[in-house]
Amino acid sequence: MTATQTETASPRSIRLVLAGVLLAILLAMLDNAIVGTAMPTIVRELGGLDRVAWVVTAYTLLSAISTPVWGKLGDQFSRKTIFLGSIGIFLIGSVLAGAAWSMPTLIAFRAIQGLGAGGISVTALALIGALVPPLERGKYQGMMASAMAVGTIGGPLLGGVITDQLDWRWAFYINIPLGLFALGWLAYQLRIPMVRKQVRIDYAGIALLSVFIAALVLIATWGDIEYPWLSAQILGLAAVAAVALAAFLLVERRAADPVIPLGLFRSRNLTIASTIALVGGVLTFVGVLYLPLFQQTVQGVSASSSGLLLLPMMLPLPIVSQIVGKRMSASGKYKVFIVLGGALCTAGTALLAFVDADTGRLTTGLAMVVIGTGMGCSLQLTTAVAQNSVDIAHIGATSGLMMLFRTLGGSLAVAAFGSMFTRAMRGHSPAEGHGYLSAFASGTGTVFLGATLICVAGFVISLLLKEVPLRGKASSGPTAAAQSTKAAA
Repeated sequence: MTATQTETASPRSIRLVLAGVLLAILLAMLDNAIVGTAMPTIVRELGGLDRVAWVVTAYTLLSAISTPVWGKLGDQFSRKTIFLGSIGIFLIGSVLAGAAWSMPTLIAFRAIQGLGAGGISVTALALIGALVPPLERGKYQGMMASAMAVGTIGGPLLGGVITDQLDWRWAFYINIPLGLFALGWLAYQLRIPMVRKQVRIDYAGIALLSVFIAALVLIATWGDIEYPWLSAQILGLAAVAAVALAAFLLVERRAADPVIPLGLFRSRNLTIASTIALVGGVLTFVGVLYLPLFQQTVQGVSASSSGLLLLPMMLPLPIVSQIVGKRMSASGKYKVFIVLGGALCTAGTALLAFVDADTGRLTTGLAMVVIGTGMGCSLQLTTAVAQNSVDIAHIGATSGLMMLFRTLGGSLAVAAFGSMFTRAMRGHSPAEGHGYLSAFASGTGTVFLGATLICVAGFVISLLLKEVPLRGKASSGPTAAAQSTKAAA
């Protein structure tokens, strides 16, 4: 099998493989949500409250940095080998994190988990892109959205049970039996021929991209919290990011086999899809983080119900993803759904931008339903659009790009909006009573106002998509792919 051919598979074998893929994705999504619920208990035992943010940052940072690398490796080696290796790294990180004896060791082991999670996410998308023809990808990627939603919803609930009934270390150990089952299942069921291709790893590109992303995330994490925006530390990081980006672009133009083929961005649809993925990452992380905080603090909902607070947003997402994916597969049309999704996300975040201390649960719940419906319309389809814009030889790199933009958007959003929220809360304490609640609501509204502006930009950009026909067969040689890319340019 050549690099420009795709691996074909029967519907039954695809379903069997998909079961293992979905389990692996579920593990990666559950992990972050479970750990968030267990963090207070972890801090009480290990200490290090001042470093607690790094438990999440280390995970997301390594996940973001590694996604394009994993995607490229999947294009150069067997995707099966890369996917199983990613699960293995994730499990090693889980074992080590469960055995952590201090906050610094937990942070280091969480970074290993993030490295594996990055490979799981991007290779799962690439596997669907390789095994399923573009016309059919929508419904399968809708199933992936369902697994992600189940992980996001079930994580806090499961984390609460584990923390209360067992020990916080089981928040990590629970990954082991499930992960080993997924490993064994996929090792047996997943059959993809080895790609016969000369391997030329772009070490310089990988290093420069890693430096750029790390500097960018650190700027967003530390800016106006650890250091002033105009401090030597932040300005120094900005200079490092700028130099690394410039050097990366130069290296990628000259690399024989670049980690991110810059030529992919000649496709207008792929560039637009990547931008929408970034907006989706912003919205997902902001919603999951700030809505439960607002409802617990201002609306008085108990912390034990924190997982249920996300249901109005996360429940419509997989349902709508399934419906829209099937409609795309039946009609070959996708632009209308992506544009509609952008409009709904904008409307939902705009509604939350006006919350105050007296806003009721019905209002926030309605806004969450609108946002979840909008995300269901657009998020998974953008990956199908991007994959349809490239040759099968670049499916892994394209999937890596989509996950990179989505993860980077979420990481930057959490950090940047965290700074906005912190500024809004300065000078206020719970002792103020209603005044504190008003400040908390105002800070939440400011965060969602920023998210609204980003959603507006994403909506406008989605209008520029071209309705390029989806390839209907799994085997698309260079000619078909080139025609699709040319049409999307």
